[in-house]
Amino acid sequence: MPNSRLSNVAGFDDAPFDRNHQGSVPVIATVYADLRFDGVLVGEIEKDGFDAAGKIADIVSKSRFAGHIRLIMLQGIALGGFNVIDVFELYDRLCLPLMVVARKEPDMAAVKNALLSHIHEGGKKWEIIKKIGPMEPVGKVYIQRVGLSASQAAAVLDRFCIHGNIPEPVRVAHLIATAIGRGQSHGKP
Repeated sequence: MPNSRLSNVAGFDDAPFDRNHQGSVPVIATVYADLRFDGVLVGEIEKDGFDAAGKIADIVSKSRFAGHIRLIMLQGIALGGFNVIDVFELYDRLCLPLMVVARKEPDMAAVKNALLSHIHEGGKKWEIIKKIGPMEPVGKVYIQRVGLSASQAAAVLDRFCIHGNIPEPVRVAHLIATAIGRGQSHGKP
């Protein structure tokens, strides 16, 4: 897949929520055509649920941008607390490459402990995380990827990391999501 095909990107992040929150959590995607911000997609997932992959697939496939998006970027492997995104299911449903982006390498031992000791059906969620494998450093971030090579991922990061280390589609999705959740935007996804 040539790198030029990866210029239309949807970047996802979730809105912040109170620790005791139950129910749905807003999910925001920004859509970019190269460096032009083209639109916003809004949906919701269940806090700590199992519906993230299906809901993200629906958000993308039912949008007016469905025919243009060539890459999905995710702010972490889980949204809505521990609603772990089955990236392989999402890849199969959308037939689009995916990149999970994190500012720093997660403490996988702590993630495993939290899932197995505090989250309903945490073992199944841990298996999803294990299946994608560890995050790999690329530039100044850590990524996981499905359906694209390491060189393609690096090229995408080079293209979209304009105002810091986080790619614009995810950075702007984070700003919009925090504004929805807290009434004003806040940086550093």
